[in-house]
Amino acid sequence: MKRIKNNISILFLVLATSIASAQIKFEAKVSKKTLGVNERLRIDFEMNQDGDNFVPPSFADFDLVGGPNTSVSNYSRNGKRSYNKTYSYFLAPKKRGKFTIKQATIEIDGETYKTFPITIEVTAAVSKPNGETAASDVAEDNIHLVAEVSNASPYLNEAITVVYKLYVSTETGVSNWREKDIPRYNDFWSQNIDIKGLNVLEGEYKGEKYRYVVLRKTVLYPQKTGALKLEPLVLDITVEVPTNRRDIFGRPLMTKVPKVVTAGSRTLNVKPLPEQGKPSDFKGAVGNYSFKVTTSKTQLNATESLQAKIEVTGNGNLKLFELPKLTVPSSLEVYEPEHQENIRTNLGGMQGGISDTYTIVPQYKGKYPIPSISFSYFNPETASYKRITSDEIVIDVLEGPTASINNTENTTEGVKQAVNSNTNTFAFIKTASNWSSIKEEQFFKSTGFWSLLLLPFLAIPLAIVVRRKTDERNADVQGNRIRKADRLAKKYLGEAKKALGQKEAFYLALEKALHNYLKAKLNIETSDFNKEKIENLLTERQVESNVVSDFISILENCELARYTPITQVTMKNDYDKAAKTISLIDKQLR
Repeated sequence: MKRIKNNISILFLVLATSIASAQIKFEAKVSKKTLGVNERLRIDFEMNQDGDNFVPPSFADFDLVGGPNTSVSNYSRNGKRSYNKTYSYFLAPKKRGKFTIKQATIEIDGETYKTFPITIEVTAAVSKPNGETAASDVAEDNIHLVAEVSNASPYLNEAITVVYKLYVSTETGVSNWREKDIPRYNDFWSQNIDIKGLNVLEGEYKGEKYRYVVLRKTVLYPQKTGALKLEPLVLDITVEVPTNRRDIFGRPLMTKVPKVVTAGSRTLNVKPLPEQGKPSDFKGAVGNYSFKVTTSKTQLNATESLQAKIEVTGNGNLKLFELPKLTVPSSLEVYEPEHQENIRTNLGGMQGGISDTYTIVPQYKGKYPIPSISFSYFNPETASYKRITSDEIVIDVLEGPTASINNTENTTEGVKQAVNSNTNTFAFIKTASNWSSIKEEQFFKSTGFWSLLLLPFLAIPLAIVVRRKTDERNADVQGNRIRKADRLAKKYLGEAKKALGQKEAFYLALEKALHNYLKAKLNIETSDFNKEKIENLLTERQVESNVVSDFISILENCELARYTPITQVTMKNDYDKAAKTISLIDKQLR
C-alpha cells in the first residue's frame, strides 16, 4: 500500500512539472514558407513570459533588412493576465533553394527554451511580391522625407533655412523613428532651432493630401562661394501599413515595415559678394542693420569715467563680423571694450544686436573730440552696400589739471602733467574717539556660567543616540540606495505628476524629466539624445536589459502620445512605470 502511494505521488509530481512546463511557450512563426527570390520574409519569435539572453539564429542564407523590432502586450481579461512578447525580423533571400532557419534560444526562469527549425523554399521571382502589393512598396509610396531650402542661390554669409519634413499619407502611419545619419554642415555656420513637440499638420505633397511633421529646422550661413553640397538627413523608421485582414470591428489590421528614408542631398550655388562699390571699411557684415555710437555723458571732470558704446542692431550674420574700433585722443585713457551680444535665431536668421562698450578716463582739463566712425554692410535684398557714419562727439572735461604747452585741447599726443595732491584728501577720516564705559558684571558662578559648563555633559547621551542611528542608517546600503533612487525619481517626475490628466502637458513634462535624468546621470547632451545611444550607454553601465527596454518604451510612448488618444489610466500607468524605471536604473547603474 505504501509503495502505491509513493508511485501516485511521483505521478502527480511528473504531471505538475509537465503542466508548469506547458505554460511557457516560445515558438517561431513565419509569414510564409514559400516565397519568391524578390520577396521578403517576416519571422516572429513569440513567448508568453519574459526572458533573458535571447539569441536569434544566424540567418546565413538571408539578408537582414529590418529588425529586430520588439513588441510587448500585457493585459488582464476576466481576472486572467495575458503576456506576449515578440521579436520580429525581416529577411530577404540571397538565392533560390530550400533553406533551414535554425533554432533561437532564450532563458526563462532559469531554463533554456528553443524554437523548432523552419524550412523555407525560395522560388524564382514573382510578378507581385508579397501578395497584391508588398507592404514595403506601400511604405515606399506613402512615406517621404523632404528638405525644404529657403534660398538655393544665396550670397556669401546670407542666411538660409533648411526645414526637414516627414510626409505620411493618410492610409499609413509611423510608430517609431530615429536619426540614422545627421548632416554635417562643413562649409556653413549652422544653428539648429529647437522644436517643442512634434505637431501633426496637414498639407500636400505632389498634389496629394498628406499629414506631416517638422523634424528639424536649421539656419545656415555659407562660408564659401561656389557649389556647396548639403548632406542628407537619413531616418530609420517603422511604418504601419494596412493589410487585407480586418479586426472584429471591421477595421483593417496594420503590419509594421522597417524603412530607411532620406531627404536627398541638395546643392546650393553660393554667390560671392560683388567687388563693385565695396567700401574700404567693409568687414563682412551681411544683412540689414542700424548703427550708432553713444556715450554715457559728454561733460565730466578729470579722472572720472564715461562709457562709449558702439552698437549694431538688425538682422544678419551678427556673430560673424567685427565691430569698428574706437579712436580717441591720447589724453583720454581707454580700456579694453566689453563685448555684449543679444542675439536670437529663428527661421529668418540671427536677429538682435551686438555692442562694444569702452570705458574712457580723461586725464586733463579741456575738450576732446571722438571722431566719427563708419560701419559698412551688404544688403542681399537690394544687392548693394550701405555705409552708416556716426556723428563726432566732443567730450568736455570741466575740471582737472591742465596739459603741458605741448598738449593742446585737440591734439592726439602730449605730455601728461602731474596732479597736485590735495592737503585735505584724508580729512574725512576721524582721529578722535568717543568711547563710553559699561558696567562690569560678574560671570563666574552665574546662571550662564553653570549652563555653559553642564551643557556639554548633557549633550553627550544625545550625541551617542544620534550617532548610533546614523551608523545604522549608513550601514543599510540597500535601503539607502532605494531611498536615494526614490527621491531622484520624485524630483525629476514632479512636474509630470502635476500635469496628470492633461495629455500634451503631461507627456512633454514626462519626456523632459527623462531627458534631464539622463543628462544628469549619463552626462549626455540633448543633441546626443537618441534611443540607440541611450540603450548602449545603459547596457554598458550594467543596467538590466528589461529595465532598458522599459525606459525606451516610455520614450516611445511620449513620442506617440501626441498623435493618439490617451486615457487618464494610461497616463497614470506611464507615470508609475517611469518612476519605477528611473528608480531601478539608479540602483543598477555602475
